[in-house]
Amino acid sequence: MSASSMDRIREAILAKVEAEAQQVIGDAERKSQQEIEKARKLHDIRIEEKKRETLQEAEQEGARVVAQASIKAHQNLSAAKADAVAKIVDGVKKSLAEIPADKGFSPSLIAEALDGLGGGKGRVYVPHRDVKKARALIKGDKKLADRIVEVRELDSMGGVVTEDVEGKVRIDNTFETRLEMLLPKLLPEISEELFKGRRGES
Repeated sequence: MSASSMDRIREAILAKVEAEAQQVIGDAERKSQQEIEKARKLHDIRIEEKKRETLQEAEQEGARVVAQASIKAHQNLSAAKADAVAKIVDGVKKSLAEIPADKGFSPSLIAEALDGLGGGKGRVYVPHRDVKKARALIKGDKKLADRIVEVRELDSMGGVVTEDVEGKVRIDNTFETRLEMLLPKLLPEISEELFKGRRGES
């Protein structure tokens, strides 16, 4: 896939980050604060109830309750962050699936996948929605037409797969594969953008 195609996928992912992050994380933080405040009130109540006991025992019990509430709040916030990232990735996948046929592939994308087969001929697989467009594109490009023996359908969000005529070698240039390759590199960037200003809370 060309650099511009990779950039579009990267931009699609990051474009969803800012819009969804504030509400998801804000809700999680408010819930976390409520848990902590509730624990503190319970702490105060127990201090009063245990005035007849030693102050040290009451404070230890209260500290334990607050600590447990803080742990729970931290776990809730971490879960909210993970859920936010998962929703963003799902949203990106849906967006990729809706990319118009004229933007889902190009002669250079097909040629790049064909190059992985060496200099021989091969087949091209594209999503059902792109078959007609791909055939027309190949027909209008002599270099591609000389190398591609047929165009077949592929269950994919977009992009292309090429295969040699014997079916032994396949080059996967689909959106799904490219997304899987990009995500490990982009997740740190997503997390930083989503949760900037909240370091130490992950």
